[in-house]
Amino acid sequence: MVHDPVTLTGARVVTPDGVHRGRVRIEGGRIAALEPDSADTPPGEVRDLGGAWVAPGLVDVHVHGGAGHAFPDADPEGALATVRFNRSRGVTSMVGGLVAATPEDTVRQVAALAELCDAGELAGIYLEGPFIARSRCGAHDPDLLRDPDTAEFDAWLKAGRGHVRMITVAPELPGALDLIRAAASSGVVAAVGHTEASYETTLEAVEAGATVATHIYNAMRPLGHRDPGPIAALLGDERVTVELILDNVHVHPGAAGLVFAAAGAERVALVTDAMSATGLGDGEYTLGDLRVRVSGGEARLVETGAIASSTIVLPRAVRNAVEGLGVGVPEAVRSASSVPAAALGLSGVGRVEVGAPADLLVLADDLSVAEVLYRGERVE
Repeated sequence: MVHDPVTLTGARVVTPDGVHRGRVRIEGGRIAALEPDSADTPPGEVRDLGGAWVAPGLVDVHVHGGAGHAFPDADPEGALATVRFNRSRGVTSMVGGLVAATPEDTVRQVAALAELCDAGELAGIYLEGPFIARSRCGAHDPDLLRDPDTAEFDAWLKAGRGHVRMITVAPELPGALDLIRAAASSGVVAAVGHTEASYETTLEAVEAGATVATHIYNAMRPLGHRDPGPIAALLGDERVTVELILDNVHVHPGAAGLVFAAAGAERVALVTDAMSATGLGDGEYTLGDLRVRVSGGEARLVETGAIASSTIVLPRAVRNAVEGLGVGVPEAVRSASSVPAAALGLSGVGRVEVGAPADLLVLADDLSVAEVLYRGERVE
């Protein structure tokens, strides 16, 4: 593909280290320079943004579907439709999330998503189950949950051909710490979630190599002043990146603000946990084998009424952080881009820097996405 040079001038550019005021020069689908605005006219197309924000393409590391499709369906065409739906709305890198399934189905799902990873459409594969607590199963089928098994984990690695990026584990389960160590030694991020673990057991999991908290607060033993549980352990440990679903349904803004205050924006990874209903509307859908009813944009299991994923796209979480919590625009953007990318070891994405792919968003005054560039080309 031939890319004509493009220069975005008059921009406030969110970089990993601060805010660059000036212009971004794009050549060959990559960021060629971050420069001050000047009188000279660069080659190619020049667009004056009038002071608008330019953000890196967002990175959603916990998402299960969208646009009527779900990653657990193991349908490459449907998964690609989900990727393109998100990309058009500003999420230029995604990790395909799976839920608890049988051992055979999990291997089949991983193998199917690995094809999209090979093609560069997905940034990796995430397994939220099945090694989680039945009492905190959330929208996972409790009959499909099981104790951690390193042999099963090895089968996922083989099927994933190097693309399995993260797995959630409840550290109180038999064999959990061994599984966490196996994941860490294999280059797979171990996350603590869907858990009844005590404060002490959670810290053992971090010592064993766990580095992410799966959607903090949700599907976790709650915080108590004499029994702090996993929430206090995960928020208080500098080694842990904390996922936060900021759709104003999963977590009250008052509790979400405490996450930013306790961990700091550099340790908060905004995620959506979105499902197939995202981008559609109210109605009945499925998550794995479970029926979900969406009403007013809020998704709940038909059988139990438990919250079942969200129906937002990641830029909405950025706006909620800024408008609802008072987080600065640069910090909120990084929490949805460079922070999650770094947590999962995704190189070359979620950052505006020279040499990086030109995956960029132009944000309007209300922080809605006005334009998306993917590899330097406009996404319609």
